[in-house]
Amino acid sequence: MSIPQPDSMTPIERRAAFSIAGIFSTRMLGLFMIFPVFALFAEQEFENITGTQIGIAIGIYGLTQALLQVPFGMLSDKFGRKPLIMVGMIIFMIGSLICAVADSIEMMIIGRALQGMGAVAAVLMASVADLVREQYRLRAMSIVGMTIGLSFTLSLVAGPLLDAWIGVRGIFWVIAGLSILGMVLVWFALPKIENQSFQREAQTDVTQFSDVLKHPQLLRLDLGVFVLHAILTAMFVVMPLILRDSAELPSVEHWYIYLPVMLLSFVLMVPFIIQAESKGRMKPVFLGAIAAIMLMQLAFIGVDLNFWSLFVLLLIFFTAFNLLEASLPSLVVKLSPADKKGTASGVYSTSQFIGAAIGGALGGYLYQHYGYNGVFALTAILGMVWLLAASSMEKPMPLSIASVPLGHVECDEIEALEKRLLEFDGIYEAVILVEENRAYFKIDRKKLDEVTLIDYIEKSNESLVRREGQLCEA
Repeated sequence: MSIPQPDSMTPIERRAAFSIAGIFSTRMLGLFMIFPVFALFAEQEFENITGTQIGIAIGIYGLTQALLQVPFGMLSDKFGRKPLIMVGMIIFMIGSLICAVADSIEMMIIGRALQGMGAVAAVLMASVADLVREQYRLRAMSIVGMTIGLSFTLSLVAGPLLDAWIGVRGIFWVIAGLSILGMVLVWFALPKIENQSFQREAQTDVTQFSDVLKHPQLLRLDLGVFVLHAILTAMFVVMPLILRDSAELPSVEHWYIYLPVMLLSFVLMVPFIIQAESKGRMKPVFLGAIAAIMLMQLAFIGVDLNFWSLFVLLLIFFTAFNLLEASLPSLVVKLSPADKKGTASGVYSTSQFIGAAIGGALGGYLYQHYGYNGVFALTAILGMVWLLAASSMEKPMPLSIASVPLGHVECDEIEALEKRLLEFDGIYEAVILVEENRAYFKIDRKKLDEVTLIDYIEKSNESLVRREGQLCEA
């Protein structure tokens, strides 16, 4: 028996996906547009400023974001998604306004910290799960993910151009305007959430922290994203200065390097993504990208830096960076327990934000005391540590996480049902949560026919009655 399903997202689901992507983009642009210009601005604007202060100002948003993303998610369960998103966007706007008028680096740091305190990323992802049916969530998440990637690329190009036109203070006014645009999208474009519920696949369950933090494979990924964003933030403490001093580019022309580098890096990473995902070569491609990141940090120390050498080094770096940025979340899904994806993703995101904060602070400190080479010595060491840790990772299987709602299940039925499900070709893990009347799976989608699986569940246990939807990727 097959269960008919619509073959595409509904208009409401498409509206939800694109509005949430738009809200994400306003925040991403606001956080990253200053990366390519802030160091130059700070050195000219504030007297007696130190490299450490510059680094803290660039990365401090990550610390407050890391501390508040889980509380924001929990509060959204109680008070609703939209109200918490609006609160976060208001805090983000206030932080941007403080940065726009800051007359000291300390005030700038406070403003950047407030920007990070608008920690709505987890709430937005939970909203996707609330508004989009399970079988289309992966598609909706892909729309959001592509928007985040494009926003980061645009920010590196837009920052120098806006700096030349309206200055860095003007950029912060633009960011405040973007936060208002984000609020408009929340109020008018984001669909009303009628049946909000805790979404295990998208939200953090604090009771699972211990299990996730003891998982060696997930810890390697958490270390990886920590290192990746620590390296990125530390690099941007000094990269604007290097482009000015070594490539002899005024800040308005920094996009001459950033734009072609980012566009080419997206093209160059595609063959590696194909090899990793379609050809089953994830581990060697993954390790190769980490090695490339590490070697580029050493090259920044050893190579004579000019326009073309910087172009090549940054092209290799961002090709590897974009590849890893795309692969790491996929690996979290492949390696996390079936019923702990939301918590694993939450810990992963927290590691990313802490990496940005620590990378900025350490990068600034080392620039202040040891110059450019001190920064790149740090990032090279971090890359080596990550490469060593990742070299012992398990070869990831091409698995994804799926779930299906069940009818009432008695406690004494769980073990027998899970055992029967694991006998099904293509299922590698099955967890049934009685309190949710839902089964979570780790599956190989190349082997598994989802409709057949639903039929199998229904026929193998008459007490299981499918209520809505069909097996789908979380």
